[in-house]
Amino acid sequence: MWTRKELKNRAKDVLRKSYWKAFVVSLVLVFIGGNLGSRSGGASSFSGSRDGIQNFGGDIGYSALPVIIFIMIIVGLFALTIAMGIRIFLGYPLEVGGKKYFVKSAQDDINMNNLGFAFEKGIYFDVIKSMLWKGILNFLWYLLLLIPGIIKAYSYSMVPYILGDNPNIGYKRALDLSKKMTRGHKFDMFVLDLSFLGWYILGLIALGIGVLFVMPYVYATKGELYIVLRKYTLANNLSTHEELRLKKPLD
Repeated sequence: MWTRKELKNRAKDVLRKSYWKAFVVSLVLVFIGGNLGSRSGGASSFSGSRDGIQNFGGDIGYSALPVIIFIMIIVGLFALTIAMGIRIFLGYPLEVGGKKYFVKSAQDDINMNNLGFAFEKGIYFDVIKSMLWKGILNFLWYLLLLIPGIIKAYSYSMVPYILGDNPNIGYKRALDLSKKMTRGHKFDMFVLDLSFLGWYILGLIALGIGVLFVMPYVYATKGELYIVLRKYTLANNLSTHEELRLKKPLD
């Protein structure tokens, strides 16, 4: 079985060779995931807009408010559609490429070109299809209840890494293989995530910017985790080197 200490020590060894490249890839992964941005800022903006609507309504009459609200809804839906499009058609391929970069860098293949590999012909739409299917299923589980959603998020978490090995594996097989890889490991993966909490707190103390410098460590550790889980999967005949497009070890 793997341990948190082993994974983190290996990740540190990798980052000593290529921290700044890993930092750039981590920035891409963080921003395309929508993890940055102030929710409170959005709330205060809405509050200001509400006051403005009230004053505006006083000037032209409340009969115009339904039209204003309708326009705001249309604009909001348009903005949401654009954001979803960027996430799906740009974010998903970059997420898979970023995860591939960290797996490859753990194997001494430090190549920034891995970040954009999913945009290649014959790969792009297969990656989008698999990642979109993963996102939809996870969203539906979160609609059911929070805890099942979190559990399924861990079950599906290896999909981007699997696609990094074989982007044409198929969306159903990618999810099925991810579930098999994480079976019996989900609680340990949750604890692994919790083990970074202290680093996140230190990053937040540094005006929040410090969190960005922690992310290469997190992603490198997750890359090491995938390598270990992939090894278990192959050893237990749950997949093959051919399916994951890996070179067979020499006898």
